[in-house]
Amino acid sequence: MIGNVRIKSLAAVLTAMTLLLSCGAGKKTTAEQAAQPEAASEQTALSHGLHFCPDSAYAFVERQVEFGPRVPGTEAHRLCGDWLTSKLKGFGAEVTEQTASISTFDGTRIPMRNIFARINPEAEKRILLLAHWDCRPWADHDPDPAKRTDPVDGANDGASGTGVLLELARVLSEKTGAPGIDILLCDAEDWGEESNDDSWALGARHFAENLQGYMPSAAILLDMVGASDATFMREYFSQLANPALADEIWSIAKSLGHDEMFINRMGSAVNDDHVELIKAGIPTIDIIDYREGSGFFNGWHTSADNMECISKETLGAIGSVLETYINKNN
Repeated sequence: MIGNVRIKSLAAVLTAMTLLLSCGAGKKTTAEQAAQPEAASEQTALSHGLHFCPDSAYAFVERQVEFGPRVPGTEAHRLCGDWLTSKLKGFGAEVTEQTASISTFDGTRIPMRNIFARINPEAEKRILLLAHWDCRPWADHDPDPAKRTDPVDGANDGASGTGVLLELARVLSEKTGAPGIDILLCDAEDWGEESNDDSWALGARHFAENLQGYMPSAAILLDMVGASDATFMREYFSQLANPALADEIWSIAKSLGHDEMFINRMGSAVNDDHVELIKAGIPTIDIIDYREGSGFFNGWHTSADNMECISKETLGAIGSVLETYINKNN
């Protein structure tokens, strides 16, 4: 355990990763940018010939939050899942759903719904982009004890990564000869307990256990990619699994002027959806907000994880980095 972050039985996970791999892984700089961060982010993208729109990504995050907490088994979860599938189909993606009834660590049976979208499915080379879209059932880290049994809005922890991927799907839908991109929206990531490694990332685990020959050339997970003061360091398991991909992503971020947001040094080891894919042989990296000395963002697993913490600048930085990566690897 490092601080209060979600790293469970680190030694055990490190041992497992070592065995698997042996068999085989910006801050604002001017007063003007500080006053209008979203405009600066959009201008950076435009100056590099990119089409990712931070306003659009923000709207996609906001729409998810409007449904209410997307806790598996709730009406908000069902309605949001329907909307996500509809949006991806509307962007021309070939969409399938992977559903199952699964048990959580506390014995609750929940309906799991992974949403898998393929852009240009005929392309042999595939790049997988993923995020989780469910919400934490309880705000167990809230400073107010009275709120700790309430579900979390999940604006950053859930909706931010999904919003970025929806906007990328929109951008790719307008391209001629779009690359082979797959988008996986994982369910049931956040219904876990901190003392139990196996209680997290249930949707990603189900996906990894049912690959049926699917093997992308690379995969990138987004988690908590919308906070206004976000910093993205190299995550430990990602660096073991695919150091070349991490090199490329952080190099792109620097070229776009986001190097103070994408801090190019080793961060923590985080037990997240990407670990399940790495175990299945998919070389995945995790772009996740982690701050030295304090861990995840202040609203993590609290009632403060709402739209007030979401920054168009951060969403724009993430989107422009991924769009550039896709363009370079088309």
